[in-house]
Amino acid sequence: MTTRRNFLQATPAAFLAARALAAKNGLTLGVASYSFRKFSREKAIEMIKACNAPYVSVKSFHLDYKATPEEFTLARKQFKDAGLTILSGGNIDLKGSEAEIRAMFEYAKAAGFPMIVCAPSAATMPTVEKMVKEYNIRAAVHNHGPEDKHFPTPQSILDVIKNMDPRMGLCTDVGHTARTGVDVVKTLAESGPRLFDIHIKDLKNLSDKDSQCAVGEGAMPVREIFAQLKKMKYKGAVMLEYEINADNPLPGMQKSFEHMRQVLATQKS
Repeated sequence: MTTRRNFLQATPAAFLAARALAAKNGLTLGVASYSFRKFSREKAIEMIKACNAPYVSVKSFHLDYKATPEEFTLARKQFKDAGLTILSGGNIDLKGSEAEIRAMFEYAKAAGFPMIVCAPSAATMPTVEKMVKEYNIRAAVHNHGPEDKHFPTPQSILDVIKNMDPRMGLCTDVGHTARTGVDVVKTLAESGPRLFDIHIKDLKNLSDKDSQCAVGEGAMPVREIFAQLKKMKYKGAVMLEYEINADNPLPGMQKSFEHMRQVLATQKS
């Protein structure tokens, strides 16, 4: 009932207000649909609307890699009819063979993703670049923190892509980045035009993966992060990736958006 009530409050006017706030403050807030991984596409769409977040990055839970052409068409229509703009898809593993990587770009093409958030290895990065050029779909490489033997930090990605096609960039996960001990705000500044996407989350302890909480309840320097993004005229999205409370994520996600919008509304231009 709570979800349904919140859904009914997600009016077109609320979406327009969210888009207007993004335009005014120069930052776009959205949802990584992985946050709703335990729910169907229809239910995920309903809850994204309840967050008043009209932008989405679609995870395969909500559009299967092996979907039929009819299913791709239906999914695109469902997101569009709900007033949601698909900005990307992923996270997608791109550590396999060239044929496997090509299949994922075919998937992204069929799904209508202008960008894929991905996890390649250094060895497969040239193949990813090749596909980016062929399909004209941007690749935002995601870092996964201390446990990631390939790309723990955004800097480790930058070192590989710095001379590659300009459509090769970063999806910086601020939670995973913070856990490596680097300065998140400085890292964003160093990424410059290669920064395509951001996954935002909060941690009560910036070195503890298991301390995730609603944005605004932890130690993540959200205000400083937003200030840096505005300073560098960041054109990508800030996607909430809420990895906790998988069975009932909506209350914490709504609280997270409330905090982020409050930060934006009170931030100096």
